[in-house]
Amino acid sequence: MASAIGLIQRLYKAFNPPVVPKAASTTSAPTSPLKFGILGAATIGPPALIIPARSHPEVIVYAVAARTLEKAQVYAKKWGIEKAYEGYQKLLDDPQVDVVYNALPNALHYEWTMKALKAGKHVLNEKPSADTAAETRAMFDLAEEKGLVLLDAYHYRFHPALKRAKAIIDSGEIGAIQNITAELMLPKGLFGDDDIRYDYELGGGALMDLGCYTMSCIQYMASSDPSSVLSTSHVAFTPKGVSENYVPKVDRRMEATLSFPKDVTATIRCDLAMPHTFGFIPKIPVVRVKVEGLVGNVEVFNFVSPTLYHSITVKIKGGASRTEKVYVNKDEEGKAKGEAWWMTYRYQLEAFVDKLRGREPETWLDKEDSVATMEWIEKVYEKSGLGSRPSKI
Repeated sequence: MASAIGLIQRLYKAFNPPVVPKAASTTSAPTSPLKFGILGAATIGPPALIIPARSHPEVIVYAVAARTLEKAQVYAKKWGIEKAYEGYQKLLDDPQVDVVYNALPNALHYEWTMKALKAGKHVLNEKPSADTAAETRAMFDLAEEKGLVLLDAYHYRFHPALKRAKAIIDSGEIGAIQNITAELMLPKGLFGDDDIRYDYELGGGALMDLGCYTMSCIQYMASSDPSSVLSTSHVAFTPKGVSENYVPKVDRRMEATLSFPKDVTATIRCDLAMPHTFGFIPKIPVVRVKVEGLVGNVEVFNFVSPTLYHSITVKIKGGASRTEKVYVNKDEEGKAKGEAWWMTYRYQLEAFVDKLRGREPETWLDKEDSVATMEWIEKVYEKSGLGSRPSKI
């Protein structure tokens, strides 16, 4: 009963967070709240930034830009955003915008992140970074050159649950890592045939949309980049009504096994539309990562959205097992840092603002994290025969 009540309380506060007063400039603290502008009136905007910003005293979601003024205005009115712009460049030209959240389709990440950086804006860039590793490196190189902060929104990495699982692995409790499995698979019916996730020109594909999480996760758990792609298998997406000569370029499902240093192997599985059981019963989403060691294993259920519900299960061979749940970070004195209802996006926003303000963030993903993830996504696509998404450079 207590667990159910806790779940309800977390969910309510996560989606209805307390609205905190925004920090005002003073003589002793002359820093005004950071004004964020959103590129794209996307559905990811509210959970990823708008709602988390309500409980952050240093963040104001100030502007949104869309392809049409009407779309931007409707979005702005719905979410209480002051400025609405037709066209992304107009938002970048606004001197009051401090930070840009790039929520555009994958294929537009490179172009508009580069333009935002050139305009002197810090950027929170939706995952995956871009269509290729070369584009990703170019974006981070420009950010470094201009002294700006660029972060790819791998929000799951900022939640303390994953940090706790990694600490268990690093402690040696399960012994040397032997194998890692990361899975993120969704049931059929969530996305239509015309969804951008199936559009090759927009950087679509299961590996791009879901697999970037699994690739990033196995690299994090292994504390290393892969050495090679051992094997791949995929199910291609084929839209209805195409000719028999149609050549699929987008993966609906992707599985890959990779080798890591020290004889470690890892398998990733991602699926945008798992077929229904018996043709009509939707499957339950699969969202987990399991790390098998020489003497035991650690499994994290729901590593992508642990605030909703998660478990960290530790099993030692021939010994006891236990389950942990972690919702807040704690400092050396045991003081909580964060709230149990904070979603991964709220933890991410906290770290991002800390970085912008010159404070040490609890967790961070740097340039090499992002570049390596895209590099190995490309290598999996190469091995599969589908090839990388279209490069802009």
